[in-house]
Amino acid sequence: MMKRDECLQLLAARVRDEAIVATYQAAFDWMAIAPRDLNYVSIGAMGLASSHGLGLALGRPDRRVIVLDGDGSLLMNLGALATVAAAAPRNFVHLVCVNGVYEANGSHPLPGAERIDFAAIARGAGLADTGTIDTLEDFAAALPAILEAPGPIFRALRVVAGAPSKQDYAFIHGAATRARFKAAFTASR
Repeated sequence: MMKRDECLQLLAARVRDEAIVATYQAAFDWMAIAPRDLNYVSIGAMGLASSHGLGLALGRPDRRVIVLDGDGSLLMNLGALATVAAAAPRNFVHLVCVNGVYEANGSHPLPGAERIDFAAIARGAGLADTGTIDTLEDFAAALPAILEAPGPIFRALRVVAGAPSKQDYAFIHGAATRARFKAAFTASR
């Protein structure tokens, strides 16, 4: 398995003008690693990161949207996978950090975590480009296609927690944070 923060550092080194939609612990890690105006954080919307990302992808088909989700969060809204498959946005990437716990809520174990295959669930919902990545080397090798191939793309990333990140809820929920994202996202390219 790979550390989530190391995974996100690899992604941050390659991201240019993609919108990043992150939730809970992935959001805090991402903001520490890659603070930028095109970061959309959906804290408080457990299970809805992919839905928020889908709306953004459909609204701006010219801009790639990458969702950084958690396995516990995705379990809250598995139906979103079928909705993404039906809409089939070519600019949509869904990366799910799979660690088997509801990390944001005290690391309580997910029911049946050892048996859940998120890539198979996504495939069963109708997404064609799915897979699971277990190592940092494999993630580095997969990143070019993840960032350039037509979507929707779904990858389950088997991770463990990395270094703890500051949990700054005031920043995430701040009006200025939302305004910066809106301005950056709606700006012409």
